[in-house]
Amino acid sequence: MKTNWLVSAGVAAAVTLALPASGMAADVSGVGSEKVQHVLLLSIDGMHAVDFYNCAHGVAVVNGGEPYCPNLTALSQKGIDYVATASSMPSDSFPGLAALVSGGSPKTNGLYYDVAYDRSLDAPTITTGTGLAGGPCTPYATPTGTTTDNDQGIDYDDTKLNGGAPGAGLTEGGIASIDPKKLVRDPAAGCAPVYPWNFIRTNTIFSVVHAAGGYTAWIDKHASYSFAGGPGGKGLDDFYAPEVDSAVIPLPGVKTSEGVSCATIPDPTNLSSWTNSFANIQCYDALKVQALLNEIGGKTHAGAAAQTPVVFGMNFQSVYIGQSVREPGVAAGGYVNAAALPSAELLKEIKFVDASIGDILTALKEAGYYDKTLIIVTAKHGESPIDPSMYVANGTYTPATLLWSAIPYSESPLNPTGIGATEDDVSVLWLKRGTNVSTVVELLERNAAAIGLGEIYYGPTLALNYNVGGTDPGEDPRSPDIIVTPNVGITYSSNTTMIGDHGGFGHDDTNVILLVAHPSFIGQTVSATTRTAQVAPTILKALGLDPHALDAVKIEGTQVLPEVEAQLAK
Repeated sequence: MKTNWLVSAGVAAAVTLALPASGMAADVSGVGSEKVQHVLLLSIDGMHAVDFYNCAHGVAVVNGGEPYCPNLTALSQKGIDYVATASSMPSDSFPGLAALVSGGSPKTNGLYYDVAYDRSLDAPTITTGTGLAGGPCTPYATPTGTTTDNDQGIDYDDTKLNGGAPGAGLTEGGIASIDPKKLVRDPAAGCAPVYPWNFIRTNTIFSVVHAAGGYTAWIDKHASYSFAGGPGGKGLDDFYAPEVDSAVIPLPGVKTSEGVSCATIPDPTNLSSWTNSFANIQCYDALKVQALLNEIGGKTHAGAAAQTPVVFGMNFQSVYIGQSVREPGVAAGGYVNAAALPSAELLKEIKFVDASIGDILTALKEAGYYDKTLIIVTAKHGESPIDPSMYVANGTYTPATLLWSAIPYSESPLNPTGIGATEDDVSVLWLKRGTNVSTVVELLERNAAAIGLGEIYYGPTLALNYNVGGTDPGEDPRSPDIIVTPNVGITYSSNTTMIGDHGGFGHDDTNVILLVAHPSFIGQTVSATTRTAQVAPTILKALGLDPHALDAVKIEGTQVLPEVEAQLAK
């Protein structure tokens, strides 16, 4: 049975996301169970299960062998630690968050990567900030197909922390930052722009909880992550996303959990992006922590009167930056060895995030919500390689470079002003119409050594976990034709400041922390294979709602985490 992919982003693409005014949040009386009235979801992007193991157990050469994440360690005493958890595949942030909030994989929620491709859509009206060219769109005509930019490029101005939102305060990034002229368009809907919340094909935990009367909030890194609100965009009452790739500015009134003032820029030598500096990224995350503390205190992220959300949370960027950046004139992050011993810079980022979590837990206790809050600490994705000796940056011989004439021009790495191919330590490939897939695969295999080919998925090996892609009616216009995963450590990049990346299918990419805690729990370690997609139905079950209210759970059969269900039932 084929899914009807025509029920997609375009039908409601022109809907404007309307948030309730401060103090007008929905009543929460119908949402929650005896033990759980609130769920806090924290994503420490990049954090592996082994990172948590090391920081909770201690390693001999760090902190005298004592744990160096005391707050997470204490939380685990009342938590279930899932040590064999796998993120989405591809392990990009976009499908990674989609898995956590929808309970599904790209085959169902339609999110393969922040920069991907859709054969049923057309180009934006104007060129995006990251280089996706504007182009024509004829209402109700056959679409040309286009790369889909759901990164920072859809902001009015991605060099600004507020994304260039008209009339917004300097730190007020969010949905107002989205420039509709930079959104891809749906000819089947009269060329309406496809907003991120209509790009996702399924509902989410936020839309289900909101529909049940619960107040919801989420904090992330790009305005495009507003997709978490689900189709129609009504699932999030409070969404906050200061632009992480913007230029660094002073943040008066913001202080890190370790006491560093952000009123003065900590690292004034790296100002082009918060992601370029080990010190500055902590101020960026501290801004979001401050917003989360406001929400715990019954306010909006900006401090206006509201309710404490039923489901809320944020992502941290600091650990990912500590893992993957070589900062010129400072140091290299990453790991010291294959046992995941953190470098000095990565250690600082882990300690910073742990201190931030300590402040968040303290705020929950002071507000009187801790005993009724289920706390989930996980990650959208991991990072590869852990072993620093394995890293190879290969931006010259990549699958997309090899196939430049066989892939759409908007995806081509040879497009001098384009956004580039969907490649990190994975290559996700969409081919031009009429291209013979088997011939392309043979070309890739003949050049296996040059491109560091590890595994290649196409035809039946792709269809096992994804939909059949193509242009025929009933086939999925978003599914790739080929996915290439390179050998461990190889990244299709020429970036000399990066020492790791994510997106691939390997263990370092996908094995992430998953700690589920509640004051009533008995500490437990689970070694059975688990998926981050199981977080979504577990959240609904904990709140006394039906997990099958999630579209992806019904379609894919995603299971509630049984250990959480059992402990909550005691």
